[in-house]
Amino acid sequence: MANKKSSIYQPLTESEAIALAKRLQLFDEKSQLTCNEIGDGNLNLVFRVVNSENNESVIIKQALPYAKVVGESWPLTLDRSRIETNALIKQSEFVPNLVPKVYYSDEALAITIMEDLSHLQIARAALIDGKNLPLLSKHIGEFLGKTLFYTSDYGLDQHYKKELVKQFINPDLCKITEDLVFTDPFFNHDTNEYETELQPDVDQIWEDQALKLEVAKLKHLFLTKAEALVHGDLHTGSIFADETETKVIDPEFAYFGPIGFDIGQVFANLLLNALSKDTEKQDILFDHIEETWEVFVAEFSKAWKEDAIETFASVEGYLEYVLSEIFEESVGFAGCEVIRRTIGLARVADIEGIEPKEKRLLTKQLALQVGSELIKNRKSIKTPKEIKSYTKQPVNF
Repeated sequence: MANKKSSIYQPLTESEAIALAKRLQLFDEKSQLTCNEIGDGNLNLVFRVVNSENNESVIIKQALPYAKVVGESWPLTLDRSRIETNALIKQSEFVPNLVPKVYYSDEALAITIMEDLSHLQIARAALIDGKNLPLLSKHIGEFLGKTLFYTSDYGLDQHYKKELVKQFINPDLCKITEDLVFTDPFFNHDTNEYETELQPDVDQIWEDQALKLEVAKLKHLFLTKAEALVHGDLHTGSIFADETETKVIDPEFAYFGPIGFDIGQVFANLLLNALSKDTEKQDILFDHIEETWEVFVAEFSKAWKEDAIETFASVEGYLEYVLSEIFEESVGFAGCEVIRRTIGLARVADIEGIEPKEKRLLTKQLALQVGSELIKNRKSIKTPKEIKSYTKQPVNF
């Protein structure tokens, strides 16, 4: 992969994206290239450059110096592009089949050029459409087990790991998570978004001091537990998939944090999709949650037994203790994400697309209850199967 530091930043246009692709000789010299800006995310420009003669293509992603979802009033560092590129490269060391290939990056222009995954579908959209994605949880469990073990103190030289921690310091995007996941939804903050009919349910969350205490503990873990290189934003909108293939994208929120955070994000977004469906269609999502954890445990345990460099790894019971702590934290983080995606900024189409409105409101009320219960009861929940028991209230119409 080529890497370059140019001198002047400027946002690309579609014609400039084509010119860049030609200059880098990513296509044959005589190729007829077309380009479309396809980004529908919150933070970046995303261009798809296609050779119209043979349909070969690449993605050119460029960070903007502000949050696209809000505008220039919310400035952001361009360094997140470097973070994303380096995270993809690091993840590819362990799961090359589960992340897009990186072809080129330019730190100053905040550009990453990578494999085009347009033949796949965003997992959130596929799940909303009712598609099965039979290998999704197996692949995500493998991604989690390998990337989190091999970037942790259990599987990585501690000195080198501390050097990596410095490389992935990511204060701007961590601050977004700290606020939008762990703080704002639990207080009367102007970033929150919800229907007025939900106000009594929201007030209950804001007034629940026991819940806030537990959220404060989880936030402290997110702030201080530099356990492994986490993706940092691993929801179903950050995953491309079909029946046979899965790719994890967009690790610009990556930093060294608690292992359970990524797992909790996955749990929560699968759970939100389950809540959006009628009862008889929910089991496949709960199966995905269970299999994600089971495969994570299998991959993490296999790596522990074969490659652990921590001296205490051979002590009987230590692996089980670590996995128990990870699961407890995962459940708590999942609860925070469920609440955030229900009443905070950046809600999800799984829930927002529910019609009629009455059914959507009931689903959101249930989501808030489930999120709260997961946070407060995370120490007593021992298996993913138990998560389903907190969603018993039907919202069928």
